[in-house]
Amino acid sequence: MKNYALKSFLLSSLLVNSLLSFDYKLQPTKVSSDIDCFFGKAEMMDEHNNGNMSNSCFVRMGSGYLVIDSGPTYQYAQQAYSAMQKVDKLSLLYVIDTHIHDDHWLGNGYYKEIGATIIGPDSFKELSKSEITRMQTRISKEAFAGTKQEFPSSYVSDAKELTIEGKKVYIKSVNNKAHTSNDLYVYIPSKSVVFAGDLVFNERLPSLRDGNINGWIEALKHLKKMKVHYIIGGHGKLVTKASLAYTYEYLLKIKKAALHAIEEGEEIGDFVNALVMPEYKQDPFYDAIHRQNVEQAYRTLEWESE
Repeated sequence: MKNYALKSFLLSSLLVNSLLSFDYKLQPTKVSSDIDCFFGKAEMMDEHNNGNMSNSCFVRMGSGYLVIDSGPTYQYAQQAYSAMQKVDKLSLLYVIDTHIHDDHWLGNGYYKEIGATIIGPDSFKELSKSEITRMQTRISKEAFAGTKQEFPSSYVSDAKELTIEGKKVYIKSVNNKAHTSNDLYVYIPSKSVVFAGDLVFNERLPSLRDGNINGWIEALKHLKKMKVHYIIGGHGKLVTKASLAYTYEYLLKIKKAALHAIEEGEEIGDFVNALVMPEYKQDPFYDAIHRQNVEQAYRTLEWESE
């Protein structure tokens, strides 16, 4: 009877888990011999993509993996790690969260369970685990099942250096408000790569809602000067150094127009209505966030010019 009861319990547990799950169908894309990425979709998070809108990458650092951004849910991270094991059966050493937007780090809980050290910006200290995340309200309960807010165990305010089997990994803050209050980028010289997080968007419009247009442009100027083969952003599949041009040029155009409007005494409402930018009108997220970006840029530049 005991064996029968145990089997019944296990079968019931498997059934519950299968009902409370979502298959992200993750397929890694090879960037180089040691770097692979799961590229997210250029879509708003909803119950169809269940948060699969941002990039999560993994790097072979010898006998273990380094992951950049853990993704939107526990199940996403679990499935990503399973896909990694099909590439190479390596342990997971570190996860680096580039910033505090929840589509990039809510997979932390799974990676902590399997023993990874999680590193992130000190802006996590601003967050409260009692607050409901965007992901909780916008994706399905099945996909969110098992997800908990697991913050990094090690914070970066300025810079941190890792040495993994003789290879240097530099984790650096841009040291000013850019996309968020503290954005990290990860530079691995031996792999000739910079993981830029949401400092770099391509194939969709960037979001200024929590950022500062001046700080962001300055951060991109710094990244442009770095001598690497790859710059991998938080959104979009372009991975060459040219990957940052889309974000850089979009922000520069808004800044130039906003400064002119402020100098001419144009009211913010009139400016937001006037700056249509048709060259971006067909790009994903234009209708959702372009006006918000323009308004945020105007307010920032007006305040900083006073």
